[in-house]
Amino acid sequence: MSDAWGIDIGKMLLGLGEDLNREGLQRTPDRVKRAWAEFLIGYSLCPADLLKTTFKAEGKGMQACTSINFFSMCEHHLLPFFGTAAIVYRPASRVAGLSKLARIVDCYARRLQIQERMTEQIAHALGEHLTPKGVLVVCKAKHLCCHGRGVRRSSMEFTTEAEWGKVDKDFWRMLKC
Repeated sequence: MSDAWGIDIGKMLLGLGEDLNREGLQRTPDRVKRAWAEFLIGYSLCPADLLKTTFKAEGKGMQACTSINFFSMCEHHLLPFFGTAAIVYRPASRVAGLSKLARIVDCYARRLQIQERMTEQIAHALGEHLTPKGVLVVCKAKHLCCHGRGVRRSSMEFTTEAEWGKVDKDFWRMLKC
C-alpha cells in the first residue's frame, strides 16, 4: 500500500471534524494502514506455493477439515465478514498437510472478496494443485454489512458451497461427522 493511503485516512478524520493532534488519533492513519495491510495479506500469497508440499495419500478414504476460521473484507462495503470453512476431498494420490488447508482459506479470504467467489476459489485451488478425485468447500459467515447497516440482522448467516471434480452424498456425510 502506498503512503498516500494513510494520508487519506487523516483527511477522512479531518472531514469528520476530528482533531488529528488528539492523543488517541495521532497515529491512527498509520495504524489503519497497517491493519488493512494485514486484512489484505492474501494478495501476497500464492496458492501454488502454499500447496507445493504434499504427502502420499495413505488409504483410499476421504479427508475433511472443518471449523477453519476465516476473516475477510466485503468488496461492496469494505466491511468485514467472518466465519468458518469446511473442506472435504477425496485424494487421488497426494494430500495436503492440515495447515495448508487453513492457509489456502486465508489466501483467498484475506482479500477484498465476496463469499461466493472466495468459496469457488478455494475449491478450484485445491482441485488444480492437489488433483483429487473431488473437492467440496462450504463456507458459513456473518457479514457486518448486514449487522450494522441495511437489514441489521446480527444473527443472519450466509452459507456458500463449491464443488470441484466428482462430489457425491458421501462428501456431505463427512460434514456431519
